[in-house]
Amino acid sequence: MSESPDRPPRRSQDNGDQRPEGDPGSAPSPQVWPWIPFVWLALVILLLFHYQDAADRTARVEIGYSEFREAVNRGWVEDVVLRGEEIEGQLTPRGREAFEAPEPGRFRTIRPDLEDSRLLEFLEYHEVGVAARSATPPWWHAVLLGALPWILMLALLFWFWGRMQTRMVSGGSGALAFGRSQARRFRREDVTVTLDDVAGVENAKREIIEVVEFLRDPSRFEELGAKIPRGILMMGPPGTGKTLMAKAIAGSAGVPFFSISGSEFIEMFVGVGASRVRDLFRQAKEAAPSVIFIDEIDSVGRTRGAGLGGGHDEREQTLNQILAELDGFEGTEAVVVLAATNRPDVLDPALLRPGRFDRKVTLENPHREARRAILAVHTRKMPLTEDVDLDHLARITIGFSGADLANLANEAALLAGRRNADRIDWSCFIEARDRLLLGAVRESTLSERDRRMIAYHEAGHAVLAWLLPHADPLEKVTIVPRGQALGVTAQVPDEERYNYSESYLRDRLAVMFGGRLAESIVFDEVSSGAENDLRQATQLGRRMVAHWGMSARIGPASFPQAEEHPFLGREISTAREHSEATAAMIDAEVRKLLRETEARTRALLERHRPSLDALATVLLERETLDRDELAEILGGAPVKASA
Repeated sequence: MSESPDRPPRRSQDNGDQRPEGDPGSAPSPQVWPWIPFVWLALVILLLFHYQDAADRTARVEIGYSEFREAVNRGWVEDVVLRGEEIEGQLTPRGREAFEAPEPGRFRTIRPDLEDSRLLEFLEYHEVGVAARSATPPWWHAVLLGALPWILMLALLFWFWGRMQTRMVSGGSGALAFGRSQARRFRREDVTVTLDDVAGVENAKREIIEVVEFLRDPSRFEELGAKIPRGILMMGPPGTGKTLMAKAIAGSAGVPFFSISGSEFIEMFVGVGASRVRDLFRQAKEAAPSVIFIDEIDSVGRTRGAGLGGGHDEREQTLNQILAELDGFEGTEAVVVLAATNRPDVLDPALLRPGRFDRKVTLENPHREARRAILAVHTRKMPLTEDVDLDHLARITIGFSGADLANLANEAALLAGRRNADRIDWSCFIEARDRLLLGAVRESTLSERDRRMIAYHEAGHAVLAWLLPHADPLEKVTIVPRGQALGVTAQVPDEERYNYSESYLRDRLAVMFGGRLAESIVFDEVSSGAENDLRQATQLGRRMVAHWGMSARIGPASFPQAEEHPFLGREISTAREHSEATAAMIDAEVRKLLRETEARTRALLERHRPSLDALATVLLERETLDRDELAEILGGAPVKASA
């Protein structure tokens, strides 16, 4: 995409980690102690002394003491220097030839007996010049040798620590650049995703299309006096395309894209996160127009004062810097900050006020038409057979997110590859869907009695789902072990449900009890296989009584047992704001509801015992039954009965 001629020039984007010239973070630290050069000078002097002494030693020949006395007897020694047990001296030309000594003919030997007083007489008798020197080195030499290594070590340690602190806070390059932003920088040509590649979120795309237009041509909005939102917060369950949407904005606008996770700001050193925030916004402003994307912002943007450390906590320092940077944009800086989270309830209110993240875009799990569009995007480059019906596939994937649908298409392609097929057929998609929903098929050796009990258990679920008027339609029944389950009864609603009636919930409870009741009717006992059914039934019954006012004794009141996750629909705390008496009443009503449902469901199963036996028998033979086979066994169209 070509740039607008009115757009301000951009800096080169060849290397996202390259700092511009004059950046103070790349300059060396000015904190250098004035006495460090003297330490280095002393070290150089010591090394010079050492190498000079070593050079002198290589210019001398080593001879034995007896050879030394023989050389004195023959007149080959001109003079000697006595230094403790060492004897050094000068050889005559004849001695140099005898001992093959290099120029200038110096030698060295060790005297075995320091108390040998006749040595001086022996040397004087042969007219050898004698000189004596102390064997102890000068005091300054000993001090220098003993203290200089420690001084040098401490100096290097302090210098290294100072450099590390300076680079950690102010930035720089290399391994110690803790203060540098860790954001991954994508050039314009690196971001190939556009809004055309994002399907199923048309409402969200309409919310942010003006942001793309602003990034393409900021001057058009500035001439009208318009101010584009500085921050856009994308909220939604995992897998709904928040990160993909951020990339599509940058790709459609053709601007640099900075991507970072909120947790990457946090380090063990206080101030590092704030430094990284400053560096990230500095780079984005230099590359403006640009997009900053902060994923999982709740990891750094939680409400301040809620944890240990108060205002000096590293996470809160980082959040304060983000707030300051969002407020610090100039009117001419075309930088848009995108953030994503699935926990908007824990974000700091200052982060959400107008002028910061003042626009909220909610992305939800796609509806049927949206799933159809998403599947079309992910399968457009796949060779499909004619029996692949994306409309039907979208209908039977209720509850799938965009990421789940992408994974579904990929699993189907992998399965076709394992089969050595050149095209992907409908069975690949169905098996891929079952794998994602129910788990992979696993090997399990069950006894005949266990298989029979599992068959009746699943048949009980299926018969009730077939008979009850408000239950979700049956899709598949299998007694093949998948994942953690020994058998599965799959129900797929005809449409998305956003509101649940009491009649639907009661029929759903009845279906949950079907497996356990079938075991009780046929085998006159129950097994542990109904554990998950009982857990789900108890949770649903408690919500009906305590949350939705579906109990005459409790009345039109809500007594939530815990706080509910805003997107995932599950409880995330155990806080309770009602008395023990009310809690006991709720428990009694839940138990009463479950017992009444169990009694009505048992009576219904006993009336339709032939259908239960027939379905269990066929399940033992075929192991897996789809919707058409179930309709054939259970008698065509469902005969709806009242529970």
